[in-house]
Amino acid sequence: MENIFTDLKGRFRSGSILTKLIFINVGVFVVIRLAAVFFMLFNVQGFSILQYLRMPSAPELLLYKPWTVITYMFTHYDFLHIIFNLLWLYWFGKIFLQFFNPRQLGGMYLLGGMAGAILFVLSYNIFPYFRMAATHSALIGASASVMGIVFAVSFYRKDYEIGLLLIGRIKLIYLALGTLLVDFLAITSTNAGGHIAHLGGAFFGIWFASRMKAGKDLTAPMNRLIDKMANIGKKRPQMKVTYKRPESDYDYNARKQKESIELDAILDKLKRSGYESLSSEEKKRLFDASKK
Repeated sequence: MENIFTDLKGRFRSGSILTKLIFINVGVFVVIRLAAVFFMLFNVQGFSILQYLRMPSAPELLLYKPWTVITYMFTHYDFLHIIFNLLWLYWFGKIFLQFFNPRQLGGMYLLGGMAGAILFVLSYNIFPYFRMAATHSALIGASASVMGIVFAVSFYRKDYEIGLLLIGRIKLIYLALGTLLVDFLAITSTNAGGHIAHLGGAFFGIWFASRMKAGKDLTAPMNRLIDKMANIGKKRPQMKVTYKRPESDYDYNARKQKESIELDAILDKLKRSGYESLSSEEKKRLFDASKK
């Protein structure tokens, strides 16, 4: 068992950002489901890890759980939910990395998820249709983050094609737009919050693509923030300062006399035995002296 955990830890550390994102999602899912089984076996009622990870739509509840703006996008409870999201993350994450770097993928995952979270909260507190559900609704899943990745690459390379089973070759942007339409038509369904979050992630992906074409990387500030947080607590290497005492006239004359004696010895050896008899150090000394 110890070897399994060691192997998984090694794979996580050496893996790409895409691998790390998948590992984190799977790890959180396993912990949640194991905890649910444990609580059920001991008849623990009214407690769930989910309540600390999912993001509430009510602003007054969100103020007490601000971290859920990040944790919700790594949280799944249903098996089909996580399988579907991670398959899309893997497939379209691979395509994304053909045109952008790993840091941009990580930044897009976080910012796409945050965009989905913002649109979810705004929608549930602005539109009267959702007002009754706003007090008890919550958001989980990586869907908004994945939509950000899908739409970023779709709108950056509108000519990019993929092969679909039973359909054949199709431009990725058509698949993205079809998904966008489905999500928009489903914003009044039982999973309204999820579809609204998809739209938020998609809109951010489109914005990212348009700014990248103009030479502006929207993920750069997020990645700089992550770097700063990662360096908190790390000791900066101290600069070692060496003070050199000024050379006196006596020391200078003594050093020059010593160099002159050593150079005369090298020249004498050169005269007696030829250039090839000199050592590499002596050849270097002779070359340096010739440049002065």
